[in-house]
Amino acid sequence: MLTRRSVLAATSAAFTVPLLGGTSWQAQAMRPQAAQGSQGAQAAAIRLRFVNRTGAYDNASIHFYIVGTDLATGQQSRVTPEGTLAPVSLADNGTDGYADYAIPFSGSGDTLSQIPADMSGRIYFSLGDKLKFKVNEGNALAYPAAWVESDPSYGVLHDCVEFTYKSGRIYCNTTMVDMFSVPLSIALTGEQSPTTGTLVDGGRAKIFSAVSASPDFGSLVVDDRRIIAPGHGLDAGRFSTTFFDSYIDQVWSKYAGEPLVVKANNATFTGRVSGDQLVFDGEVKAFSRPSTRDVLFCDGALAAPNDGVTGPVAAVLGAGFNRTTLLASANQPTGDPGGFYQGSPVHAYSRAMHENTVDGRAYGFAFDDVGGFASYVEDNASEMTVTLTPF
Repeated sequence: MLTRRSVLAATSAAFTVPLLGGTSWQAQAMRPQAAQGSQGAQAAAIRLRFVNRTGAYDNASIHFYIVGTDLATGQQSRVTPEGTLAPVSLADNGTDGYADYAIPFSGSGDTLSQIPADMSGRIYFSLGDKLKFKVNEGNALAYPAAWVESDPSYGVLHDCVEFTYKSGRIYCNTTMVDMFSVPLSIALTGEQSPTTGTLVDGGRAKIFSAVSASPDFGSLVVDDRRIIAPGHGLDAGRFSTTFFDSYIDQVWSKYAGEPLVVKANNATFTGRVSGDQLVFDGEVKAFSRPSTRDVLFCDGALAAPNDGVTGPVAAVLGAGFNRTTLLASANQPTGDPGGFYQGSPVHAYSRAMHENTVDGRAYGFAFDDVGGFASYVEDNASEMTVTLTPF
């Protein structure tokens, strides 16, 4: 099964490019059609349906953007209003230096679009103003970075879902890894027809309230516009750089005296702290003591290479730190969500996301897929419906 991390492997580099830009040409309503393959042959596309249930914004004030990578060519691309896949180009930037990839919602009722075959990326939704994208040298597309105050889209209410559509199968998720703003749900129509992302009644307000009430996390709330994920908050000076340090020290002390058993990728590995490293048996590379930033981003000392060994173990460790389960059990990962976020300190951002989804699944941090607790679905589907749910 693909995860968010593997779904976005082809496009993740683009997401890290800070954004500087937008234009004003009026997007046209699209007419769904078959997508064109790289050689001009007809290729299957998956139908998209967007449903506005916000209760706060009418269709006329909502736009969507489908951007990512053409998996057949490796080019950064976007979907046109007509539903075709087109590589981004410096020529897309308007006179103000920015590319307008906005496609308006239909005047009334549901909005239809499509994802052409063999594409991986994101579907953004903006409410009110448009988002500002910019194509840089080398036809590299810069995405909105809503956690950066200088970003031109910082003041725009927006959010996104992530996807890979390949060989007739769609892999997709809602995500709060970078921020939370617009509540979105996904429903696939296909063999299994799974759903995810739906919040409980009043869920958005409850999430904002819960995070605002936390002394450590409250500064991550930006008015009623969004909540910045703590990793980005750390980089922006909104969150403590030492939040997890005492917990990390306790974990290192505990496993200097007893073994830590990790089950990952259908194998079992035993580790113990030696000096400043957590050393496992087998071919698992040793892990240096992580920092708070490493834990929040599941990176640095907890980086997960795509090697089938160290990577899966790193994912389990990252989940254990973020869920504060590593002191409670020497056998990881733990499978009872009732035991998550019970240690000290508590990842109040991720906890609020999970507590306010109907299925208990969310992407509060990058390794939230460990144990199947992420808002991720896949299917051989004919249609993907994304609903902008009530505020």
